[in-house]
Amino acid sequence: MQSLNKLPDGSVTSPRAFSAGAASAGLKPDDSPDIAVLLSDTPCSGAGVFTGSRVRAAPVLYDEALLAERPGRLRGIVMNSHIANACTGTAGLEDAASMAEQAEAALDLPARSVLVLSTGAIGVPLPMDRIAAGVQEAAGNIHPEGGPDVARAIMTTDRTAKHLAIEVQTKAGTVTLGGVAKGSGMVHPNMATVLGIITTDAAVEAAQLGVLLRTVADRTFNAITVDGGTSPNDSVILLANGASEIPIARDAQGWKLFEEAVEVIARDLALMIVKDGGGAGRFVELTISGAATEAMARSIGRSIGSSVLVKTALGGGDHGWAASWPRRGAPASPSTPTA
Repeated sequence: MQSLNKLPDGSVTSPRAFSAGAASAGLKPDDSPDIAVLLSDTPCSGAGVFTGSRVRAAPVLYDEALLAERPGRLRGIVMNSHIANACTGTAGLEDAASMAEQAEAALDLPARSVLVLSTGAIGVPLPMDRIAAGVQEAAGNIHPEGGPDVARAIMTTDRTAKHLAIEVQTKAGTVTLGGVAKGSGMVHPNMATVLGIITTDAAVEAAQLGVLLRTVADRTFNAITVDGGTSPNDSVILLANGASEIPIARDAQGWKLFEEAVEVIARDLALMIVKDGGGAGRFVELTISGAATEAMARSIGRSIGSSVLVKTALGGGDHGWAASWPRRGAPASPSTPTA
């Protein structure tokens, strides 16, 4: 029997052989955790999807290059909040590389095996002395239950930490997937989460992960909107370390189950982001039926979800086109949309 089961208080370290640690580098004014490291005991296959913005932060450029160079030899991720390392020029690129190198040294990992994620204020240089101390402390705090610490460390204006995990019962045995994300502002389709990580102990080739993640992102992270703005740092990373020693079958049934599991993680994280959207008081899910293609359905949904008129009507609780619509011949009220 094959099935998906959500784990209580699951996180990005719920899959086998993943661990994490967090620390405060003094980037946030309240000294709450702002640096985190995620580690896999074994090399991972990896894939990423990134912002559609033409303005791309240094960590995005660094990760794109590393994923193209070493998609099957990744060991972890180092991340910080409060400062995005975006619009920081050549110095920002050097700082992103330095963050990775510091994490690799602190965790005794090979060179070019750690990805970098940053989120926060744009146009501000990273205080690299604080970053170095924070990375060292976070590496010393690593433990298998550290996933929720990562979720808290990457929060900026988020009101809640966002993490979960599921077990997948396959014909060959059980594999686990975990996820973490942050996001509340600058959320819109065309990569629509500020930071997101999905992990699994299943054995999957990097090339397969890339195709899968792009498909899933289009159906989840790229199908949400809050304020219509995208960030230069938008990134979602998928890592598979194979620690379960269970390869995902290439037959249609096995692959479909795994794809469904990745989509469950991504969709739940995306919905958490929308519900936590800056100042959001309502959550609305659009269902588009009758479209000729999935791409057309997404386009229609984006048009409706991005409409200021629709958002205003929803925010004010005035649906506009039903009970409040004037009778024929009656003047339109100021609150009634007209075309």
